Amino acid sequence: MTDAAPQAGTILAICRVHQLITTKTGFGVTAIDKRAVDGPVSLRKYGVFGDVQADTENHGGPDQAIYAYSQEDADYWSAELGRPIAPGLFGENLRTQGIETTHAVIGTQWRIGKALLEVTSPRVPCATFGERMGEPQWVKRFTLAGRVGAYLRVLEHGKASAGEAVVVEHVPSHGITVGKFFSDATAQDVHILQDLHDAGELTLAAHYWPYFKRILAASNQI
Repeated sequence: MTDAAPQAGTILAICRVHQLITTKTGFGVTAIDKRAVDGPVSLRKYGVFGDVQADTENHGGPDQAIYAYSQEDADYWSAELGRPIAPGLFGENLRTQGIETTHAVIGTQWRIGKALLEVTSPRVPCATFGERMGEPQWVKRFTLAGRVGAYLRVLEHGKASAGEAVVVEHVPSHGITVGKFFSDATAQDVHILQDLHDAGELTLAAHYWPYFKRILAASNQI
């Protein structure tokens, strides 16, 4: 694994739950209604200070502490849907600009203010997300577009504010991005990630293992 030359983007907004809203799917209420807040805001083990997850079985936890979505991908959806995609609309905690989220390599580390974050996994769209958007076949459309953004864990706690730089401090050399794993994961990708995890060079989120099993089964390698 190697360190890349530092790259930098910008945090356009830090978002946390505005209100719990009733949903017809899943848990019955959802905390997907995130909205931008003024900083500085603490980024901690379980995410943005003051944020919550209603369905803790499928959302949140240290491996999905923070969800980042890029302005570039939001602009794509704004053009597709003919309406603005405000920060937090997709349930993201960070709206970024000039930095890869969907195409971030798994294990990439970002420095934002005093906090150090690590890219863990792609966002998997759910029925609650579809209900929030109110767009026909939204989950399918979001999935096919592959512009999923990235979950991150917090390695070092710290405060951050909108307008601060996102500095890439480390990029693993394996090259597998959250977007590739979401849209085009192969058995080879699984073996690479498993080997790095077993060697202690990469810490994978626990929810990868069921996906690994399905991918290997589909490839007749299990």
